[in-house]
Amino acid sequence: MADGMTETPHAGAIAELATLLGARLVTTRADRAHHGQNETDFPAMPPDAVAYPETTEEVSRILAICNAARCPVTACGAGSALEGQHLPQAGGVSLDLSRMTRVLALNAEDLNVVVQPGLRRVALNEELRATGLFFPVDPGADASLGGMAATRASGTTAVRYGTMRDNVLALEAVMADGTVIRTGTRARKSSTGYDLTHLLIGSEGTLGVITELTLKLQGIPEAVTAATCRFDTVEDAVNCVILTVQSGLPMARIELVDEVMVQGFNLHSDAGLPEKPHLFLEFSGSAASVAEQVAQFEEIASDFGAEGWTSATKTEDRNALWALRHGAHYACQALAGPGRRIRSTDVCVPISRLAEAVTTAQRLARDGGLTATILGHVGDGNFHCGIAVDPADPASVAQVAEFSHTLAHLALDLGGTVSGEHGIGLGKLDLMAREHGPALGYMRAIKAAFDPNGILNPGKLLPAANATGTPS
Repeated sequence: MADGMTETPHAGAIAELATLLGARLVTTRADRAHHGQNETDFPAMPPDAVAYPETTEEVSRILAICNAARCPVTACGAGSALEGQHLPQAGGVSLDLSRMTRVLALNAEDLNVVVQPGLRRVALNEELRATGLFFPVDPGADASLGGMAATRASGTTAVRYGTMRDNVLALEAVMADGTVIRTGTRARKSSTGYDLTHLLIGSEGTLGVITELTLKLQGIPEAVTAATCRFDTVEDAVNCVILTVQSGLPMARIELVDEVMVQGFNLHSDAGLPEKPHLFLEFSGSAASVAEQVAQFEEIASDFGAEGWTSATKTEDRNALWALRHGAHYACQALAGPGRRIRSTDVCVPISRLAEAVTTAQRLARDGGLTATILGHVGDGNFHCGIAVDPADPASVAQVAEFSHTLAHLALDLGGTVSGEHGIGLGKLDLMAREHGPALGYMRAIKAAFDPNGILNPGKLLPAANATGTPS
């Protein structure tokens, strides 16, 4: 066997894949270790081998071989998922799509583009820059577009443009047995058949492997202004957001960072911000409409004691502001200190219950003595907690897990969901029954129909029937 490789039950399939892919089937210890890592505190889960396909046809042949041999396959993009979706916990093959990065067709007149799944968000927008168009979904990390669809990603711009669910017109996907299907079209709507496009979006690689995406594009706004302001309390900041949304102000972005998160920014990036809750904002449209939006927001914010208003219109200044926000995970890590990792969890609640959810999360963290930050896309009721955990200390791991689950149950009690953005993966399996009840049995039936041998990302998204007591 190759460097670091031990005999596995999947050796036959891996040997056959080596014949198919040659040097693009890798079993070295370093490559396997890399594909078993994650950004949070899940333990390492290396695959038995890593496959690097370059075409849909190769993905199809890989899945056909693995399906016949009952060899698990876990698709992988940029590896930035925060709930362990890309971790090959059952071993087998990590299907790395990072070499499938082509823009296949740009249909500027129809405001759409066709891409391969390994293309990353930033690279796509660089490719589009000269056209006056852009792809709006921005989860912060420079994620792959296939991974963003598989996890139904959203991010800072969801309050204006929606999530991946709202921005994918069509897909090409390879099923577990190697069959290639197409879902959707370049048309903006359809009334034909089951909506398999949106079934695959958010399925976390458990129903099929996405090999092509047709994405909606938007025109680059004429004018954009970014801004920040601060408040005495998180409750004041969140209530400002609630009134802004209820007033119908068309925000491009509206992000909350609490005072602990600001401490992290100051430590990691020497941001020099007063350590109070802040809103990070963006307004876009025509020059006149942006000026009007800014004035309307300032009027609303003044009622909640906002101060320290700063704004930026130059591209480089706006990018610097959002780079600070997008670096939040690493700022959390700096705040946690050596030897500790960050468990990042998120929930989403109705906008009217947002203040209650955020302030309760702060209280739970404070009462537990946890180092925890709060930030989020509060314009759509979604916020995140980054909690420091010592993975070598079982008591620390248990306490952070209890905090995360208490927060998830709070969100459900308030009429929300256990995840608005990160997804389920491994981290929230045991919450699916509470949120979905008997519907979970129908989800399992769909999984069985699409993947009868259970090779696609096994152990993710859906808990086993005997783990929850719900019917299969």
